[in-house]
Amino acid sequence: MELKLHKPICFFDLETTGINVATDRIVEISILKVYPNGNKESHTWRVNPEMPIPANVIAIHGITDEMVANEPTFKELAPKVQELIKDSDLGGFNSNRFDIPLLAEELLRANIDFDLKKNLSVDVQIIFHKKEKRSLEAAYKFYCGKELKNAHSAEADTIATYEVLKAQLKKYEDLENDISFLSDFSSHKSFADFAGFISYNDKHKEVFSFGKHKGKLVEDVLEEEPGYFGWLLNADFPRYTKKVLTRIKLQKLNTKLE
Repeated sequence: MELKLHKPICFFDLETTGINVATDRIVEISILKVYPNGNKESHTWRVNPEMPIPANVIAIHGITDEMVANEPTFKELAPKVQELIKDSDLGGFNSNRFDIPLLAEELLRANIDFDLKKNLSVDVQIIFHKKEKRSLEAAYKFYCGKELKNAHSAEADTIATYEVLKAQLKKYEDLENDISFLSDFSSHKSFADFAGFISYNDKHKEVFSFGKHKGKLVEDVLEEEPGYFGWLLNADFPRYTKKVLTRIKLQKLNTKLE
């Protein structure tokens, strides 16, 4: 079964220096772009993260400091990545919680103000967990009847994710072959930022989802406690979260000036 697409979709996978969205960096990125007519193009780049790769992480994906020492930095690759994904929806495995937030951080770090919220996103892992609750290797074997060789290679994981989604659509009749439906189905809940620090209430207003102000309107907290805004901007939060906070603060200010 092929995907019914109204626009291209980019399946992508990242290998990184760790799992901290705010501070860790990409060491490999693979993008498989699928067009509505069925055509595909694939790109894989090793990336110099400009920081050491911890030994426990090397043990997982096998990418060492020496392997990426002479590779381009993400800032050098960022224009190519943006060009590939700017007209596309996004697909991945655990992408809503990790890959998309970290990619957003790297783009902002490269001074590319690219709003990934304009892209629909399909997280194949969430569909899988809602239906079967296993890992990518198990998903590939379960849905496709194949062993996933070179797991934790960005290219192998990307291709496997694409094949798993097509097999899921074939297996589950209640899954619509529609990216908007799959995006809704594979989302945990609605957040204003990717990392989940700012969510929406039942009136679709931004509220904090953590800390002492959990559940409070962001705009109210930022107005009543301006020092908290300063602390958030200087603390170790993802750049995209800080971007959202700044937007909310500016919107409130502009409303007052009108």
